Amino acid sequence: MKKLSLILLVFSFSGLFAQPNCEAYKYQGNTLKYEACIKAMEAGKHYQFSKEYQTILDESLAIDPTFDYAYWAKSIAYLKSGDFVTWKKLIDKAVELNPKEHLGYRGWCRYQFFRDYKGAIKDIEKLDSLVDYDIGQGQNGTYHLNIAKGLCYKGIGEKEKAIAIIENQIKLNEAEDFVGAYDYLHLGVLYLETERFEQAIELFKKQSQNNDLAENQYYSALAFLNLDKPTEYKSSLEKARKLYKEGKQISDPYSNPMDKIYLEDIENQLKKVSKNINDE
Repeated sequence: MKKLSLILLVFSFSGLFAQPNCEAYKYQGNTLKYEACIKAMEAGKHYQFSKEYQTILDESLAIDPTFDYAYWAKSIAYLKSGDFVTWKKLIDKAVELNPKEHLGYRGWCRYQFFRDYKGAIKDIEKLDSLVDYDIGQGQNGTYHLNIAKGLCYKGIGEKEKAIAIIENQIKLNEAEDFVGAYDYLHLGVLYLETERFEQAIELFKKQSQNNDLAENQYYSALAFLNLDKPTEYKSSLEKARKLYKEGKQISDPYSNPMDKIYLEDIENQLKKVSKNINDE
């Protein structure tokens, strides 16, 4: 079975990005960055929403106003508290100072929290143009940034482009034996939405083998319905309801993921099944 990129179970929201190596600045002879870094590390002893946390980072920036990590670290509390205006000012400054380090984070947040699909695409593609290495995962570790980019293209209605991007990233992921937790599901839904029902079912089968979810069985049911397979349609809906009640569904602690469903969606489809049987 392929490993799932469930990094979110290991990393906290703010922990996916490693802390800077202060000693590296010292080795480079950058005394200001070194001193600013040492000061910024003190913030980790305090709660992100505390005055002490922000004050220490302000002191770090007073030492070196170009220390991008401090801007990024300050921004997190504002994002979590819903002060998106202040978050944007801070993260924009971090990106300005160190785009390679922070474009992926800003792009992911644009997708996850704001559904700013065009802005997210711009950030992710800009990052890809700046580096010659893998651009990596989104902040919560669930999606590779290219999968997120594909979902953004779906969000603006460019489904064929979304399919091409996600297909390509899944091939790369499979080669590394590290498929994302929901990758097959999202591609399967795109196939379903573009009336490639047989292809959709094949992807849903792969998702089931790796990480079966209520959403996976629900969308499988819709594919079977379009292929006029009522037995499989009903069976998949019943599996979807069981999985949902067991808590096996797409989840994100900060937002509602794309393609997420609710118990009501499953129950409504099951009512249609019962109605069709009664009508017969």
